[in-house]
Amino acid sequence: MGFLTRRKPFDALAHVEKDRQLKKTLGWPHLISLGIGAIIGTGIYTLTGIGAERAGPAVILSFAAAGLLCAFAALAYAEMATLLPAAGSAYTYTYTVLGEALAWIVGWSLVLEYAVTCSAVAVGWSGYVVGLLNSVGVTLPTAVIAGPHDGGLVNLPAVLITLAITALLLRGARESATVNIVLVAIKIAALAVFVALTVTVLKPANFSPFMPYGFASHNIDGHVRGVMAAAAIVFFAFFGFDAVSTSAEEVKNPGKDLVIGIIGSMLVCTLIYMAVAACAVGAWPFGEFARSHEPLAFILRSIDHPAAAAGIGIAAILALPSVILVMMFGQTRVFFVMARDGLLPRSLSLLSPVSRSPVRLTLMVGFFVAMVGGFFRLDEIAELSNTGTLTAFIAVAVCVMVLRLTRPNQPRLFRCPLVWLVGPATVAGCLYFVVSLPIATVLRFFAWNGFGLLLYLSYGRRFSQLAILPAPAE
Repeated sequence: MGFLTRRKPFDALAHVEKDRQLKKTLGWPHLISLGIGAIIGTGIYTLTGIGAERAGPAVILSFAAAGLLCAFAALAYAEMATLLPAAGSAYTYTYTVLGEALAWIVGWSLVLEYAVTCSAVAVGWSGYVVGLLNSVGVTLPTAVIAGPHDGGLVNLPAVLITLAITALLLRGARESATVNIVLVAIKIAALAVFVALTVTVLKPANFSPFMPYGFASHNIDGHVRGVMAAAAIVFFAFFGFDAVSTSAEEVKNPGKDLVIGIIGSMLVCTLIYMAVAACAVGAWPFGEFARSHEPLAFILRSIDHPAAAAGIGIAAILALPSVILVMMFGQTRVFFVMARDGLLPRSLSLLSPVSRSPVRLTLMVGFFVAMVGGFFRLDEIAELSNTGTLTAFIAVAVCVMVLRLTRPNQPRLFRCPLVWLVGPATVAGCLYFVVSLPIATVLRFFAWNGFGLLLYLSYGRRFSQLAILPAPAE
C-alpha cells in the first residue's frame, strides 16, 4: 500500500528529461490576461441569469460569496505556485505534499473542471451566436443549435468553436496567450459599456425583495434556490487563477509573475462581477432576464439599446473563446504532467519539436470538450465543473498548512497571510459550497472519481515513475 503515500521530491522538475520540459515563454502580462481571460467569461455573460433565477437580486451576494472564497484560495495558490513552479497546479502540489493517491484524485478532478468548463463556455458562446443571428433575421434549425435535452441533435456552434480553439493551442503557449490578450481587452470594453448604459436606469423596485429565497440553499417546488444555491453555480465564474498556476513551468520569473497573475486577476475580476451583477438586477426584473441564454444582451435590448445589445453579443462571440482557450490550456498541462509522471500513458507527454506543446493531448482534449458541449445542458455542465474546482481548492489549502508544519524553514517567495485563518476558511467554505450543490451533481462527481480510481488502480499505480524509478534524493 506504499503507493498511496509515495511523494514527488521538491526538485522533481530538475530530474525530468529535457525533451519533456515545457518552454519558458510567459511573463506577468500574459498571466494577468490568462487569468482575466478565463475568469471573465460565461460566468458573467450567461450565468448571471441562472444565478438570478436561484437567488433573485441577492445574486450580487452570491458573486461576493464566491469571490471571497476564491480570494482565500488564490492566496494559498500563490504560495504553492511560487514554492513549486512546475506545471500541474493542485495536482503537482498534492503529489509533492500529500502523496500519489490523493494527487490522482485531485488531478482527475481538475480534468473534470477544465474539460467541463470549456464545454460550458462553448454552450454559452453558442447561445450568443444564435441570439445575434436571430436578431438579424437568421434562424438556424433547432437540430443543429441544441443538444438532445433541448429538442435538437447537437449544438454545432459549440462543437465548432471548441475545434477552432484546439487548432490555436496546437501552435504553442505564447501564441495562444498573445491572442488571449486581445480577446480580454474586447471583453472588458464590452462589460464597461454594459455598466455605463444600465447604471443610469437602475430602479430600486427591482432590488425588492432583495433575498426572496433566503440565504441557505434549499429546495422549492423541485428547484434549488437561495443565495448559496446561486453562489454554488456562479462560483464557476471565478475559475481562472488556478489555470494560471498550471502554466508555472512556462513562466520566465515565477517568483514574481505568478503572484501578480493569480492575485491580480482575482481582484480585478471580483470588482467587475459585482458591478455587472448589480447593474443587471437593478436595470431589469430578474425574473425576465433569468430565462435568457444571453441575459446581458437581453437587458440592453429591453432598455432600448439594440445596437449596444448587438455589440455585447458580438463582444461575447469574439471574447468568450478566450475562456475556452485558457481552460483547455490548463487541462492539457494537467494531463501532460500526469502522463509525464506515468499515471497516464507516457506517450501522451511527448511534445511537438516545433511548438513544444503536447499535440496528442491537445487533440484528445479538444475532441472530448467538443462532444460534451455538443450534447449537454449549460447549468448541469457548470455545476459538475464546480465540484472539481472545489476539490482542488481544498487540496491546495491543506498543502499550504501541511508545509507550514513540515517545512517551516523552506524559502517562500510569497507567504499566504494569516494562513491559519485562510487555510481552514478555504476548506470549510469549499465544503459548504459542495453541500449547496444539487445532490445529483455531487453523485455524478463521485461517479466520475470512482471511475478514475479504477483507472488509477489498474494502470497508474503500476506505471508511475515513482514505482518504476527510485525517487531522486532531494
